[in-house]
Amino acid sequence: MDFGRIVKWLLILGLVVFAWRVFLPWMKQQKLGGESRVSISQLGDDSCSGEAERASEQWGSGLVRFVNPPYDIDAWSTFRAGVDSRISIAESKCNCPRESCAKVRNAMSDLRSLVADLDNAIRTGSSPGGNIVQRQEHIDTLIEESRELMRAGK
Repeated sequence: MDFGRIVKWLLILGLVVFAWRVFLPWMKQQKLGGESRVSISQLGDDSCSGEAERASEQWGSGLVRFVNPPYDIDAWSTFRAGVDSRISIAESKCNCPRESCAKVRNAMSDLRSLVADLDNAIRTGSSPGGNIVQRQEHIDTLIEESRELMRAGK
């Protein structure tokens, strides 16, 4: 192998490592809408949708600690209790008959189900299923739809 090929392969390897370490996390953050979510929470939005968004954020941001076994069951229990508490706060804020409140109640019901499914998987050592990301995206979509309905007065 000549020197030019070695340099070429090192450059390609460097680009792959850069994409893996920098670009992919940045893309995931953009896809999950991290910047807009953080700013909404930082503004102190205590609306029905705002509380639901905080519950979803707490779930999404803390879940990374429980991706791979072995699991710290005490830490998991504490985390789950915090998420359950956030879900309850959102549900209590969203007890109105409007369509926006109904969307949030559906989202929180779905989130509660997702939390319970992962809890079962962690405690039994079974697979949580491959659709966790899609379920989370659906929950976030319901919350965003609720926010739009709220803006429209529905």
